[in-house]
Amino acid sequence: MQRAPFNAAVSMDVTPPMDAKTYTHDEVGAMLRDHGINPTAQRVEIARELFSRKGHFSAEDVFSLVNNEQAQVSKATVYNTLGLFAERGLIRQLIVDPTKVFYDPNMTPHYHFYDVVTGKLTDINAEAVRITGLPPLPAGAQMEGVDVIVRMRRPNIEAG
Repeated sequence: MQRAPFNAAVSMDVTPPMDAKTYTHDEVGAMLRDHGINPTAQRVEIARELFSRKGHFSAEDVFSLVNNEQAQVSKATVYNTLGLFAERGLIRQLIVDPTKVFYDPNMTPHYHFYDVVTGKLTDINAEAVRITGLPPLPAGAQMEGVDVIVRMRRPNIEAG
């Protein structure tokens, strides 16, 4: 089944994910303020965990990372904070299927491979993808972005 809408042509190459960096509380606080987010202790800790690692995280992953064996931040706070971060453009929310949502701190233009067996997301460099044939937008609409998630299955690989 072809998932590219409007018969758009897509070609691509794969590149490694972004490098992670360790951020200080002050750097994270400034990052949050730059996106109009009040830097509470919980929000700073959630952002530090996201931005100090490379990868794609579910809300459950973030909850585990932030609490690291001892619950200090509630699940509701993690979910609400991730939603706020995505709404304000600090991270990307990736809905890879109706039951799986990931959060990506890499805001540089890029796309994704999604392995439907392992559940792993892998970055694709945006410069390696060319999209053609998109329809004109409705009157008054502005393009906000295009997401490409290539769902794949590798033979003889089982979920881990």
